[in-house]
Amino acid sequence: MAEGGTNNLFNSALEQLAAVAERLNLDPGIHEVLKYPKRILTVSVPIRMDSGKVEVFTGYRVQHSEARGPYKGGIRYHPSLTLDDIKALAMLMTWKCAVVDIPYGGAKGGVVCNPKEMSVAEIERLTRRYTAMIAEVIGPFRDVPAPDVYTSPREMAWIMDTYSQLHGYLVPEVVTGKPLSVWGSEGRLEATARGVMVCGREAARVRGISLKDATVVVQGYGNVGSNAAILFSKQGCKVIAVSDSKGGIYSSEGLNTFKVLEHKERTGSVIGFKGSKDITNEELLALKCDILVPAALENQVTGENADNVKTEIMLEAANGPTTPEANEILHEKKVLVVPDILANAGGVCVSYLEWIQNLHREHWALEEVNSKLEARMVSSFQDVCETARKYEVDMKTGALMLAVGRVAEAFKTLGLWP
Repeated sequence: MAEGGTNNLFNSALEQLAAVAERLNLDPGIHEVLKYPKRILTVSVPIRMDSGKVEVFTGYRVQHSEARGPYKGGIRYHPSLTLDDIKALAMLMTWKCAVVDIPYGGAKGGVVCNPKEMSVAEIERLTRRYTAMIAEVIGPFRDVPAPDVYTSPREMAWIMDTYSQLHGYLVPEVVTGKPLSVWGSEGRLEATARGVMVCGREAARVRGISLKDATVVVQGYGNVGSNAAILFSKQGCKVIAVSDSKGGIYSSEGLNTFKVLEHKERTGSVIGFKGSKDITNEELLALKCDILVPAALENQVTGENADNVKTEIMLEAANGPTTPEANEILHEKKVLVVPDILANAGGVCVSYLEWIQNLHREHWALEEVNSKLEARMVSSFQDVCETARKYEVDMKTGALMLAVGRVAEAFKTLGLWP
């Protein structure tokens, strides 16, 4: 059962599925199956801290659907992580893989911890122990993890090594998002942001906006947010505001996105960047702009603040940053919302390309990876637009209808066995 109130991410995911199932006249049995993850694994992860004390952390791996291929989804480390979060994100991964038409199902995992308060050695011990405890349910053709919030190529290398040690031979294809030195893919680190930028470019064309004249606001300045801001700057956009968990900065003249990233790496936050004005995240979301990119955590735009949003296009770079109530308000305001399952799918697209390279023991050039990513994102954007036009719905609903329809068709074709 779902926990919490109306902004619970799993409740939102179920509401969205129900609305789409009704529009598609989905078989009630298939709808019922898709409401629940196929497998939920909860593990206790004991590790010895640097102090010598043993602490026990809670870890999860949720596998939602494998109708279209092996489970695929990130692993996040966060102190406020809940099982409902993981269940919802696993379901969203199923839709994300389907909407960009890659042969994966959806999964998600994580550990309830605060990596900002842990040493590198403690994070490594946590990662390896967690990997060992979920090793029986992951694998190259079963479930392929990837980085997520507060995990990175470093943790993916530890996961690959731990899994390989347990099996007695090197298995690089067990995980994606690895460092290049251990068979990662060119372009993987900025892949999600590149997908966001491509979607932003295509959405701007739909709205008749020139990127060279566009103003951009980015909430969240981690890997995805910072790279998205930099890529939009390279397209000629004026990035007027960015933020992180501590707050935001604004400049009507536009920010130097490279220097903002250097400032954040040096000081720990974007706040205090020279030549900018400090603002709150709430103020940032209400700024007038052409493109708004929520690239932080879920439930940032809600029924309470959606009416304050003043943008032409919203690119959901984060997972579930907009609640169903907020989406209705934004639709009424004629904001073009490019949903998370499309906008931030660049990462899983290049993860798929990395997996293919690993399986064949090949390594492709950056140009080839980016070309394949670009083609898939443009094609998927067009597929979603076509579905939205066909059913006369917004892009968010259209993307879900396309994805759920593909998964349902696969499930129907395979049948229910035993």
